[in-house]
Amino acid sequence: MTIAIAAKRSTEELKALAEAGNAELNSAFGPAGYAQPNPGALEATAEEVIAWVARNFAVDAAAVACSMADAVLPAIVAKQLPDVEVLFIDTGYHFVETHSTRDEVARVLPVRILDVKPKLTVEEQNAKYGEKLYERDPNLCCAMRKVEPLTNQLKEFEVWFTGVRRDEADTRANTPLVTWDDKNGLVKINPLAAWTFDELIDYANEHKVPTNLLLQHGYPSIGCEPCTKPVAPGEDPRSGRWAGTGKVECGLHL
Repeated sequence: MTIAIAAKRSTEELKALAEAGNAELNSAFGPAGYAQPNPGALEATAEEVIAWVARNFAVDAAAVACSMADAVLPAIVAKQLPDVEVLFIDTGYHFVETHSTRDEVARVLPVRILDVKPKLTVEEQNAKYGEKLYERDPNLCCAMRKVEPLTNQLKEFEVWFTGVRRDEADTRANTPLVTWDDKNGLVKINPLAAWTFDELIDYANEHKVPTNLLLQHGYPSIGCEPCTKPVAPGEDPRSGRWAGTGKVECGLHL
């Protein structure tokens, strides 16, 4: 059973919870947010991480961020936090398949999906900054269409779940299970941090969790359509994101 709270707790209280959770769940990457390797630690499972959140946070204080490449994260969170809010950043540039996955998740999982939208529509952005900003300044485009909308939405919550995994990129290799998200001012939970891509797909297949059809067509990492390309077998799974630009993160997890 989740706890009930009257109002969002203070930064100090939430930071203390993050530290306690990191210690209790034996993260292999040390104190919350510091990524200090502790390879001898026996980490908690994803289910144990979510159970810790359910003991310490009300369901209305929690949010799940989901790009709709797959729905494994909202599926396993909803088992212990039914009716949890799932944040889908609707950038205006998504693949048709991504929107279809979003609709299927809303249909089959016990979650509430909130479409998080940028301040400017694509047309308004084009009028103000010129067309194809994603080619000329992908960092600015991501900041306006992803980072800013999510940052604004997260102000309403105490804790958020992400699907970040350590095997995705060097920038994510030291991802802890629980950390304090100083940028957004809340606790950040990465229950799938130790999972591999194959484990993710195996779970989705076994439990009939919705997945994006593009995963079957060479897209192991799926972002906005103009900035995402298929990846050849054996290549870095995130090499299809912002291909040829040197960019590897949109900014949500930096």
